[in-house]
Amino acid sequence: MRTQRIAAEATTEATPEEVWHLLSDRSTWPSWSPLGSHAGVSPGADGDPDGVGGIAEFVTGRHRVREEIVEREPLHRLSYALLSGLPLRDYRAVVELTPSGAGTRIRWSSTFVPERPGTGWIYRLALTRVLRGTVTGLAAAAPARRR
Repeated sequence: MRTQRIAAEATTEATPEEVWHLLSDRSTWPSWSPLGSHAGVSPGADGDPDGVGGIAEFVTGRHRVREEIVEREPLHRLSYALLSGLPLRDYRAVVELTPSGAGTRIRWSSTFVPERPGTGWIYRLALTRVLRGTVTGLAAAAPARRR
């Protein structure tokens, strides 16, 4: 089966520091994204719940997914892998922050392989919608923190 690739981008007037503040704290994600509730499962190696190795669970509708932080480069990049909850293999998401004028360009991308043949298109469609909502939500929430 082929690896599926999806991405969504947005630009915000918020600085990379302001965006990173929300992005790097997964407990905030449900407040600005289409995701439902958040629960920390286990902290990363450094004791930070959102550090490398940190596992969190998100419940959205009937979906309960667990994700692990696999890369964390403050102010620039956060990557996580899906551990369970969707019939996908090798799911990895990368969020990249790039200064853009006085603001920040946010690019959220992911790759995955569907477990069942013929389902790649539907997961690409559904997850693209989630990524778009997540990126636009983060882009809107970051400057709102200033007010």
